[in-house]
Amino acid sequence: MTKEESAKRIEEIDRQIAGLFEERLEASAAADRNLTRSEIALKCRRYERQFLGGLSAGFHDVDNYERVLFSTLFNLSHSYKNTQYGKLTALADRIHEAMATSPKEFPKSATVACQGIEGAYSQIAADKIFDNCNIMYSRTFDGVFQSVESGLCRYGVLPIENSSYGSVTQVYDLMRDHKFYIVRDYKLQISHRLLAKSGTKLEDIREVFSHNQAIGQCSRFLKEHSDIKVTIVENTAIAARSVADSPRNDVAAISSPDCQLLYGLEAVRSDIQNTDNNYTRFICITKDLEIYPGASKTSIMLALGHTPGSLADTLAKFSSLGLNLTKIESRPVSGSDFEFMFYMDFEASVSNDDVVTLLCQLDAEPTAFSYLGTYI
Repeated sequence: MTKEESAKRIEEIDRQIAGLFEERLEASAAADRNLTRSEIALKCRRYERQFLGGLSAGFHDVDNYERVLFSTLFNLSHSYKNTQYGKLTALADRIHEAMATSPKEFPKSATVACQGIEGAYSQIAADKIFDNCNIMYSRTFDGVFQSVESGLCRYGVLPIENSSYGSVTQVYDLMRDHKFYIVRDYKLQISHRLLAKSGTKLEDIREVFSHNQAIGQCSRFLKEHSDIKVTIVENTAIAARSVADSPRNDVAAISSPDCQLLYGLEAVRSDIQNTDNNYTRFICITKDLEIYPGASKTSIMLALGHTPGSLADTLAKFSSLGLNLTKIESRPVSGSDFEFMFYMDFEASVSNDDVVTLLCQLDAEPTAFSYLGTYI
């Protein structure tokens, strides 16, 4: 067979597979007619286990490939049926109610919880998100969640990831312990400066204070000056204030231009971050679900069963709807035996009924699942 004939034959086979897959979906729907949800699940589980077990009788070299192929086919078939005939859960009602009752515009002013003190990057992000906000500061990220949950603040602003140093793991770990929804996110360009008292030179500095994220984002500069002791504090603004209030003249802070002005410090070095393309993404959270017009980003968190291919099966559900996953973050569940919670961001609007059906499908599964909101 020539190359041209082989290529033509491959195209013929692919078209046959596509036709057979459509035929299988129709046959599966017919076979499930008049059966209960549990009867369908048990029937499919028995058949699929028996079929996959029988694949070992084929060519050994392709057994695993066939198993993956048919596992994916079965999973796509389930996703299709759930999209077409899936039962909606109470989550769908909450989503539709939020879409109907949320204001037409995101509020311009509010009481907002932030971690740190005046000059913190969270405060800067909050001022970007709102035209006018009354900020209540908390010493910890957990305090921000608690302020929102208790109703003390309508919103909270939290850093969640940095483009050069990765995720803010403390925030991700706290997500499991609190009830909240994301209503907005904002990417803030971060420019770090080495701040000290007036007249201090680089060679005078013996210790530098900052938050661990800022320290990581400036790791190259600190490596070049390894004789300087690094001390981690709760926040870059706290670092700047500590330097301003210290009786010592050999200390500095890695902090922001805002803090330089606020605390009367001088920039010994500017733009000391590893890259100029340095952004931190902040999320704005609230207690009750709010979905504003134009919201097109959705976040969820879920646990997956201890079975081979469970993550691939879940991802196939998104792929089948053409949804673009923009982030997957996994964090170990403390006290469990190698169990992980997955956080997923994807581009989707809940005005799409198929997306709501998918969320309800995930919500109905026995593993832990939380819908974190659809936001602008």
